[in-house]
Amino acid sequence: MEGTSPGRTAASRPSTTHASASGYPPLYEIEHSQLTLFNRLFAAVYASAILALLYRHAFMLINSPALASSIISLSMLISDLVLALMWAGTQSCRMRPIHRKEFPENLNRVVKDQSDFPALDVFICTADPYKEPPLSVASTALSVMAYDYPTEKISVYVSDDGGSQLTLFAFMEAAKFASHWLPFCRKNNLVERSPESYFALNNSPNFEAEKIKTMYDNMKIRVDNVVERGKVGDEYMTGEEERRAFNKWTEGFTRQDHPTVIQVLLENRKDKDITGNLMPNLIYVSRQKSRISPHHFKAGALNALLRVSATMTNAPIILTLDCDMYSNDPRTPLRVLCYLLNTSSTSTQAQLDRSTEVGYIQFPQHFRGINKNDTYACEYKRLFQINSVGFDGLAGPNHVGTGCFFCRRAFFGGPSTFVPPEIPELGPFHVVDKPIRSQPILELAHEVASCNYENQTKWGFEIGVRYGSLVEDYFTGYRLHCEGWKSIFCSPRRAAFLGDAPITLVDVLNQQKRWSIGLLDVVFSKFSQVTFGVRSIGLLMALAYAQVGFWSFWSIPITMYAFLPQLALLNGISIFPSVSESWFLLYMFLFLGAYLQDLLDFLFYGGTVQRWWNDQRMWNIRGLTCYLFGFLEFFLKSVGIPTQGFNVTSKVLDDEQSKRYMQGFFEFGVPSPMFVPLTTAAFVNLVSFVWGLVWIFRGSKVEVEGLFVQIFLAGFGVVNSWPIYESVVWRRDKGKLHIRTTMISTFIASVLVAAASFATS
Repeated sequence: MEGTSPGRTAASRPSTTHASASGYPPLYEIEHSQLTLFNRLFAAVYASAILALLYRHAFMLINSPALASSIISLSMLISDLVLALMWAGTQSCRMRPIHRKEFPENLNRVVKDQSDFPALDVFICTADPYKEPPLSVASTALSVMAYDYPTEKISVYVSDDGGSQLTLFAFMEAAKFASHWLPFCRKNNLVERSPESYFALNNSPNFEAEKIKTMYDNMKIRVDNVVERGKVGDEYMTGEEERRAFNKWTEGFTRQDHPTVIQVLLENRKDKDITGNLMPNLIYVSRQKSRISPHHFKAGALNALLRVSATMTNAPIILTLDCDMYSNDPRTPLRVLCYLLNTSSTSTQAQLDRSTEVGYIQFPQHFRGINKNDTYACEYKRLFQINSVGFDGLAGPNHVGTGCFFCRRAFFGGPSTFVPPEIPELGPFHVVDKPIRSQPILELAHEVASCNYENQTKWGFEIGVRYGSLVEDYFTGYRLHCEGWKSIFCSPRRAAFLGDAPITLVDVLNQQKRWSIGLLDVVFSKFSQVTFGVRSIGLLMALAYAQVGFWSFWSIPITMYAFLPQLALLNGISIFPSVSESWFLLYMFLFLGAYLQDLLDFLFYGGTVQRWWNDQRMWNIRGLTCYLFGFLEFFLKSVGIPTQGFNVTSKVLDDEQSKRYMQGFFEFGVPSPMFVPLTTAAFVNLVSFVWGLVWIFRGSKVEVEGLFVQIFLAGFGVVNSWPIYESVVWRRDKGKLHIRTTMISTFIASVLVAAASFATS
């Protein structure tokens, strides 16, 4: 079924086709999942079991005979209460999942001439030429410049928040290469239009392809040489205009303190490719930075692009992309038009439906280079695919930072409450009637990109991308939903975009820690999902957002279950029902029910058992590392203690690390305090499980039945911790666990075991 996402045919019922009132053929259809009824029935049964469990905890707490047992009962009550609340949030995404299918082939029967398509502005953000290689960023830009879309309607804006002349040079080279690459893509009807990806995959090149590849390789050599030297030499400046551009990088120019740089590299009114066709606009933007002015990280960069693009092209549709997330399907904008065009009009010209409440259309993130079993669960199948389908049945998916087509109007108040910007030239309905290289346009663009422009304005608070959280994507999508906008999840069978996933454990955990801190910014703000969200978007949608926002709270039950039952087992204390008790069946149902439902979701959406296993293992690892440390850093930040700021995740791959990753080894080589609680839990679970086996062979039947659940949990922890034991005992490569981490963890584990023994005695 072309145009559908994996797993859809296995879990959908007959679809609803949306035909236009004017008799046009349908542009999309909606399919309702067959899992809906099962999900609702299972949720009712599982919720009853949770209530019974909480009743038991409360009863045990009230009737605890001693202080130690009271502490254990209270700890288990808190842990299971958090698990119950997080489970409730997940169920909101299972109440009404839907799937969509687009028919872009019908557009030519709705719109007679593609030149009538609405204009498209593309925003690509980069910040560090050494972590985000400039040539890869340029390849992303080239992939969208080559869309199956009128080239004169496309404008690509590159935000360089690092203010690097290396990035500008790479895009100057890319602009020259584009005049050959775009015609080559059109002539050969390529699907893979990122040159970096195409030449990496193309195994049967012809003469023309070899010629283009030679041009690309030469460009790569020039860009790599410049990056290695750290500056653009005179020999690479081929004209006076380029020389003037690079002269802006004076001695006092730094990434934290520099003037605005806006360079028009291609203009669609005058620049043509080698076949005589007009080229898309390509504009390099580095907003002004000052050490004494807040810059709001990526959110600030996107707002600068919103304003600069408004002065130059002001397209009604905006695509936001991460610098490594290249286009994998040149027909993606056509899928977007299937939802945004006004098909009720009798006109044959393409008109956006201004009455629509659709604020944005989100595509899932897909990643290249993930190893066979997805060791670090970087696919994020539940976040980017499973939950998004559930969100779509409510008010639409949350924004995930990239691969998102926005209606520009959505950044200026709700569907019925327009919030105008401070000058009309920045409004969504302003018509630009001057060339983008004209002096008035460039002067205004420089003005709105200055570091003090937002002072005393509504930018970042009522209009534009929203400030107040490190996860500006989640917060902005949430705020747009609260203002009344809807969103759409578009998940075609061929991934619309492909990006790079981190391949080292510390990069994965640091990224998730940053997300956790940003999500807590929202949870404890005046826009909290449990208060403002419930009032604005309803209970189910608020719960769906809260389930993501409260990610860090997973650390409470995961940490508790990683240590408390195991330490009690070492002292022969039973804290769960005996196997012979009826309450044991409740625990077994809750555990197996949650895990089996999660597995079924994974399999329905194209996953494998091994990938699901690694996903649940990483969930446990995150609970003991990034979620826990995210909680700690948020608390320190809240009380005014400085913590680590925003860090760019590196897209540069080390050959040895890549080899170990593809072999499925965990990468522990970089010392990190986050590895200490993880390794400590592994050691405690191992000792506890061995002691549990001793109980099985030496204890009485009654004692073993009473401790069975704890022995099982310790064994489960041992199985999940296998990569740690492997790293400590057998591995000799650079990715093994650092000796200092091992020693600290061993010491802490010994202290915990001794303290538990002392407390129970």
